[in-house]
Amino acid sequence: MRLTGLGVSAGIGIGRALVVTRGTRRLRFRIPERRVDDELARLDAARAHSRVQLEHIKQRITAAAGTEHAYLFDAQLLMLDDPMLVDRAGTIIRDERLNAESALYRALDEVSALFDQVDDPYLRERKGDVEDVVNRLCGNLRTDGDPLDLFRDLEGPLVLVAEELSPSLIAQLDFQRLAAFVTDAGSWTYHTAILARSIHVPAVAGLRHASGIIPPGALVAVDGATGDVLVDPEPEVLADLEARSRKRRAYEQSLSEYNTLPAVTLDGTPIRIDANVELPEEAARARHRGAEGIGLYRSEFLLAGTSAAGLDEEAQYTVYRRLIEVMAGGRVTVRTFDVTEAQMGLVPADHSRSPLGLRGLRLSLSFEEVFHAQLRALLRAALHGPLRIMFPFVTGVEEVRLARAAVTRAADSLRAEGVPVPDVPIGIMIEVPSAALTIDLLAAEADFVSIGTNDLIQYTLAVDRTDDRVSGMYAPLHPAILRVLRQVARGARRAGVPMSVCGEMAADPAILPLLVGLGLREFSMTPAAIPAGKQVVRGLRLADTVRLASRALKAATPAEVERVLAESFSAVKSR
Repeated sequence: MRLTGLGVSAGIGIGRALVVTRGTRRLRFRIPERRVDDELARLDAARAHSRVQLEHIKQRITAAAGTEHAYLFDAQLLMLDDPMLVDRAGTIIRDERLNAESALYRALDEVSALFDQVDDPYLRERKGDVEDVVNRLCGNLRTDGDPLDLFRDLEGPLVLVAEELSPSLIAQLDFQRLAAFVTDAGSWTYHTAILARSIHVPAVAGLRHASGIIPPGALVAVDGATGDVLVDPEPEVLADLEARSRKRRAYEQSLSEYNTLPAVTLDGTPIRIDANVELPEEAARARHRGAEGIGLYRSEFLLAGTSAAGLDEEAQYTVYRRLIEVMAGGRVTVRTFDVTEAQMGLVPADHSRSPLGLRGLRLSLSFEEVFHAQLRALLRAALHGPLRIMFPFVTGVEEVRLARAAVTRAADSLRAEGVPVPDVPIGIMIEVPSAALTIDLLAAEADFVSIGTNDLIQYTLAVDRTDDRVSGMYAPLHPAILRVLRQVARGARRAGVPMSVCGEMAADPAILPLLVGLGLREFSMTPAAIPAGKQVVRGLRLADTVRLASRALKAATPAEVERVLAESFSAVKSR
């Protein structure tokens, strides 16, 4: 079977499917033979627990409404002993070595198919009762521990197949065992895609129904460049993929010479290249790749597996200090939590709110205790090396002033305890049109600015980058985006404020010359993209990039801008 989606992290990964649906509430995978007896024991325990629950429910209904209303639960109790359900699931566990949850849902599918063939409407409706029993059984299969513990002993490599993967889930996994990610939802700038590129794991998004049709344990080959996902491919196809994978690794190895070379144009213009990191352990990889510093540390990844309330000041301080020490004098820029209420653990995960609501700096300002703890941790860490604090999702001057006041309060509280506090540069992210349009006003309030192109493109073009139905309209080369970038670059330059680009546009070697031509000189990108970025920079002449930007700004459509870039690339190759 071949599925085609959107390749969001290049590379080829081959492994056994681990299917995750409805968050981590339903995990489907093949178990080692040594775990068959344990899995059967889990199933039996779940059946016993379910029987006790149903008997209790039946007694309550009988007492409240009479025995004539308790028949439904008599039927569900009988279903627990029906050989076509739980016993069938046990057979599937023994024969196919599927985990108990997978086996139960397989048995449910088989029973449901039989109900669908029945003419009697009443009997067809009983399919819902069977599903209710299966959901109860699966609920009772869960342990009090981490649900991810259920597959920690599975043999890798694994291809993680999911409806949607949250960054916090990925952050808890052992990257060494992951061959690739495959998701039904998502786009190039989805946070999961960004993280996949950062940890160098191939990924394909926007497949819509992959988690429902890829069998757990199937051999899956993922091409993160083309967007192809092959299920149980033929041996010759596998051989071809492995050959292509070796070729790609050889190309990446050929760029390793740029790790230690400076990013400077042919005519001597220095370009600063920093790294975007999500996880503390990425700092060492960024330094190895030649990053001058960390231009964006997404601190919200610290919330993986916990809530803001569970992430205290000391834990944050330890991480920020480690980042600084690993970079050994390289500047570290930490973005304060850029999350929604649900992601911060302040409301239930299924609490639906607009992504344009309470998030980023707005959210931090609304929860002073959480913000205060993060700022104190950052100020303490700044004693160990150059650190900058950056606020996300800024929409106006008032927010910046309130945030600066919060920094002052955090510093005063530390000084009151006898802790020295160094001067720490305070920066803002330009991610929404209101910030771009008032860059002159905001630059007067900030020590530096950074353009987050992912959100800036999304909100300028009114395109939800997580919605694969409109992801084709997400156009980094839209003329409006080029004009916004030019305006922000000019505004920051006039104010004498340092400016960088930390969105995904900076990591695209084809777009980098255009950004330089628009007046940008500092970039932050995923560590894996740094060698290629340096290669591009070292082949540029500043005058050529200015002419390129001038031509691109006259183009009327994204396609016309792409043609301008392609023509420029061809001209460079022909020299």
